[in-house]
Amino acid sequence: MADNQKKLKRKREQEGEEEDKVDNKKKDHNKYRREKPWDTDDIDHWKIDKFEKGDMRSNLTEESSYATLFPQHREKYLQQIWPLVTEKLLKEHGINPELNLVEGSMTVRTTRKTWDPYMILKAKDMIKVLARGVPYQQAVNCLNDNVFVDIIKISGFTRNTDTFTKRRQRLLGAEGTTLKALELLSECYVLVQGKTVVSMGPHKGVKIVRQVVEDCMKNIHPIYNIKTLMIKRELAKDEKMKEQTWDRFLPNFKKTRSNRKAKKEEKKEKKEYNPFPPEMPMSEKDKAIASGEYFATTDGSVRGNKRDKQWKKMRAEERDEEEEGEEKSGVTESKGEDADSKMRDNIIENIKKRKSEGKTNKSKDASHLVLKKPKK
Repeated sequence: MADNQKKLKRKREQEGEEEDKVDNKKKDHNKYRREKPWDTDDIDHWKIDKFEKGDMRSNLTEESSYATLFPQHREKYLQQIWPLVTEKLLKEHGINPELNLVEGSMTVRTTRKTWDPYMILKAKDMIKVLARGVPYQQAVNCLNDNVFVDIIKISGFTRNTDTFTKRRQRLLGAEGTTLKALELLSECYVLVQGKTVVSMGPHKGVKIVRQVVEDCMKNIHPIYNIKTLMIKRELAKDEKMKEQTWDRFLPNFKKTRSNRKAKKEEKKEKKEYNPFPPEMPMSEKDKAIASGEYFATTDGSVRGNKRDKQWKKMRAEERDEEEEGEEKSGVTESKGEDADSKMRDNIIENIKKRKSEGKTNKSKDASHLVLKKPKK
């Protein structure tokens, strides 16, 4: 055992010596680095340069195309606009647009003159936006490099049509005020059309619009998100606050909705299955027999059906006495009402007598009943 321990100590000492040698012989990385006179502090490495004519050395080898359908009510507007679309796409960017009124579709194709390969995707976004109902003046902005398009589907959030229309109207607001506020804060163009929402603008703004729209359709009012965006906008202006956290300034809205399902109904215990029917309830006679009242009220000498008849008579007499007592108590209350009814009857009789006297007088003098002949 002692020999083994000595061997382990020697190994550890050797390993420690080797580590010291490695530390002393560190690689000198600056040895192979050379000065780069063209790389100065003024150069912005994150800057994206514009793609201009002449940057693409050769033409496109194959043709790529995209097509979209448009609704019938947009046909007239697209016919008026199409010369402007062709002028913008074909002359400036070398992309050929086509309008097919028979199929109701718009197509975009690359040509030999296209000098920007990414422009076909921008033209596709432009056609989609035109089909959705965006005017031409706004749709042209899709061709810019810093403008992105996002089409948000809002039909799948709710099944009920009434709640869907209410939440969509909530997104617009009174006279479109909430939509205008969202456009100003996100720096995007927003259009609510049918079951979709179109947003056009910078990448950050498009993400903000999507978040607000989805929250609105999930029954979160857009005013809460607009308030947080306004606070963030003001905090971004202050240079001191850029390095700090903004959690203490942002509002924390809590749900105040009453829990309708808080009071859960108590689960009804399942009764054991019983194949036999329930017992019949006891009649008055059976109850009287069980208590002994039946035998006490009737004579002991009487038996059978006679005893039943005697017991029934006694029960009937008791009920009659109870009803008479209730009637007597009700007579005192109805005395005042009887006096009023008598007065009304006397007045009605007097009126009838007067009417009958008036009729007899008229029957004696019946000259007013003779019809006069018309003059020729």
